[in-house]
Amino acid sequence: MKIVIFAGGVGTRLWPLSRKKTPKQFEKIIGDKSTVQSAVERVLPIVDPADLYISSGEIYKDILFEQLPQIPKENFILEPEMRDVGAAVGLVAAILGKESPNEPFIILWSDHIVKNEALFQKTLVTAGKLLEDDKNKIIFIGENSRFPSQNLGWIEFGNEVKNIEEVSIHELKSFHYRPTLEIAEKFHESPNHVWNTGYFATTPSFLFSLYEKFSPEMYKNLLDLQQAWKTQDFGNELKKIYPALEKISFDNLILEKISPSDGLVIAQNLKWSDIGAWESLKEALSETDKENVTKGKVMIIDSKDSLAYNYTDQMLVGIDMEELLVINTQDVILICPKKSVPKIKKFVESLNGTENEHLA
Repeated sequence: MKIVIFAGGVGTRLWPLSRKKTPKQFEKIIGDKSTVQSAVERVLPIVDPADLYISSGEIYKDILFEQLPQIPKENFILEPEMRDVGAAVGLVAAILGKESPNEPFIILWSDHIVKNEALFQKTLVTAGKLLEDDKNKIIFIGENSRFPSQNLGWIEFGNEVKNIEEVSIHELKSFHYRPTLEIAEKFHESPNHVWNTGYFATTPSFLFSLYEKFSPEMYKNLLDLQQAWKTQDFGNELKKIYPALEKISFDNLILEKISPSDGLVIAQNLKWSDIGAWESLKEALSETDKENVTKGKVMIIDSKDSLAYNYTDQMLVGIDMEELLVINTQDVILICPKKSVPKIKKFVESLNGTENEHLA
């Protein structure tokens, strides 16, 4: 079994900590390790470093090599230009399809929290075992919902089809991306809906066949890259072909088009969180809604349901705060209500072309 951890993207919703030059996955958001380092450590008990791959951008090569010295340098799959997840997953499928087309592999993401690591590891191993018997499947890993999230995708699953060592495997019914609050509340109350973690297991040959079926033009280009992999021409071919690939999400390119019969679902209580935004980080780290979350030199008085992160040597003091986010870095202080997080991305985009573009 092989594992691929995706560590691309800018992470604008975690600005001003996350910047274009040093995105969130390389920052110490929790504890003294970056989230990509934590993601790697979570899977090392079940996979050898030689079978662990990192997908990211060429511009982050030096950071990756420094933070992840245990991974062979040839296992870093680096995009010359970001083309969204559809192309990035396709490139991984093409490369692994040349190296080990029928060996199970799992796609994970570098900016998540998984508190129940033992169950997480057991789930990944189970998914790999399932694919040894049926190589033409995608096994999706869902998280039991804790609240009616509008910002996450949801998976609907059906009857149990198999049980391996107390891990239940279900039929796939459908996907739902970022529902309205009313629909999210119904999903949260339903025993057959879970959050979509974005984690899935399959085989390179099956995944690559889906690209051939649903995106023949991209498949043709990826096939050229597959043939060039581990030859002296690969670098030049990648720089020539990859930037011209369609910029499209993996969900739109593949997942929305697959038949439910091609998928299976493992629903678990992994204590998983996508910490792609400050308010989701707050939810992940607090035991109750009213609890505050702090990092660095911080003092909070008579406050509730707030997050204060201080990355400077100054003392940050908060009084009578409620549902607020305060992030203090060396050159930017962000203060906003939790509900205003979606506006952060728009603000950062507005810096482009201005005298403050260097802060983006």
